[in-house]
Amino acid sequence: MTVFVRVAECSSFSRAAESLDLANATVTACIRNLEQHLGVTLIHRDTRRLHLTEEGTTYLARARDVLRDVEEAESEVRSRIGEMRGSLVIETPISFGHALLCPALPGFAARHPNISTAVTLTNQPHNLIEKAIDVAIRMDRVEDADLIARPIYEACYVVCCKPDLVPSLPEHPRELDPLQCLGVLAEERRTSNAWILERGEEKVTLHPQGRLHFNSNDALLLAARQGAGVVHILDIFANRALQHGELVAVYPDWQTRRRTFYAVTTRARNDSAKVRAFTDFLTEVIDSERRPSLSRQVEVRPLSKR
Repeated sequence: MTVFVRVAECSSFSRAAESLDLANATVTACIRNLEQHLGVTLIHRDTRRLHLTEEGTTYLARARDVLRDVEEAESEVRSRIGEMRGSLVIETPISFGHALLCPALPGFAARHPNISTAVTLTNQPHNLIEKAIDVAIRMDRVEDADLIARPIYEACYVVCCKPDLVPSLPEHPRELDPLQCLGVLAEERRTSNAWILERGEEKVTLHPQGRLHFNSNDALLLAARQGAGVVHILDIFANRALQHGELVAVYPDWQTRRRTFYAVTTRARNDSAKVRAFTDFLTEVIDSERRPSLSRQVEVRPLSKR
């Protein structure tokens, strides 16, 4: 039943096999045995695609309910004896993983010693269902349909640099030389994102033209710590360097854009005890001042095609 549901969700035998860590032949045999047991064809497949039969669609809906009930029953029994076990698969952007998630995970492992947590750090997000991901960290938007997104961190940009560069900077950001500014490359482009700062009715838009531009916040931060220039970076990535005095914030009375990080999961996994335990833990380790309202969950729909 689990194999059938995964094949239906992935629309592919091979992707279902990969997500379940099974051989393709094993998945094919499971579906064939299930169809023989039920005496009906559940899936029509050809060389290009597969689709569910009418019986397959009916069975899928009931199978999902049964598997959800089984997981809830197991979680309830284990919670009564104070035990939670199994595997948890997490995907996170690289910089967020380095800055917040990975340093916190040993605490989660200590609290739940029977949960095995596998973390993938990537800036190329995957389909949660196809890759059997329990929780993914996303920023601002989620392009997969029918997901539940829980806001966990609200970050803002900070303009900062190495302390010995501060005396050379102008008092007003409008006068800041773009050649002193290092940039973060826009997605799939070779130009850097603009900096936007506001104070009352004033608004400054600055286009960095320094000698270094990166598609990585980690690399940008490293260059700033080495004195290569001024950077505009989310505080979640710069906080540690700011606290240790390696960097100092400049123009702190100017407002910058805010970005929200979400913990995202599928509807099927949203009620999982392991997922709830992880997202609850994550919100515990985040400064309450930077945490959006935890009482709201957001249904995320696909972005419209451009």
